[in-house]
Amino acid sequence: MIRRYLDETAAIAHLLDQAEIRHVERHLRTLRDRSGRLFLLGNGGGAGHATHAAADFRKIAHIESYAWGENVSDLTAYTNDVGWAAAPTLWLEDSRCGKNDAILLFSVGGASREVSQNLKEAVFWAKNGPTILGIVGQEGGYIERNADASIIIPSTSTPHVEGFQSVLWHLLVTELADPC
Repeated sequence: MIRRYLDETAAIAHLLDQAEIRHVERHLRTLRDRSGRLFLLGNGGGAGHATHAAADFRKIAHIESYAWGENVSDLTAYTNDVGWAAAPTLWLEDSRCGKNDAILLFSVGGASREVSQNLKEAVFWAKNGPTILGIVGQEGGYIERNADASIIIPSTSTPHVEGFQSVLWHLLVTELADPC
């Protein structure tokens, strides 16, 4: 099982589209150059990624960053007031997220089918506002179809997609870091 997992990991790494990665990187570089803010969203493992990535983008890449769900009081208050599906959108509105900013979404399924309604609503809301970026594992999902740039992880395995989401945001942060 170990060899199979590692072989699958290596195969996925070779299939990643470097042009997609560069496209997201360019958007993030432009965001930083205009002093825009980065809002990170995800559910489940993606929520954990959002929190960790916000810290890395802020500290290492020097982009002002915030993660939906990192403050449990915010998370529960918004969810209580407007429901799960609308909560991140209202948080973005209350944060005055606008055209100068960007949202980065982590989603294993890319907000396909009837899952991740809250991410879909946030993307729909952002259509004429902030730049929409994604690191997702489902080709053809709602996020990919509506993002300004997205990186597709060519796998349907949740552990592989979530693992590569972490690899990719660390890659982006490293590319954006000041040279030593």
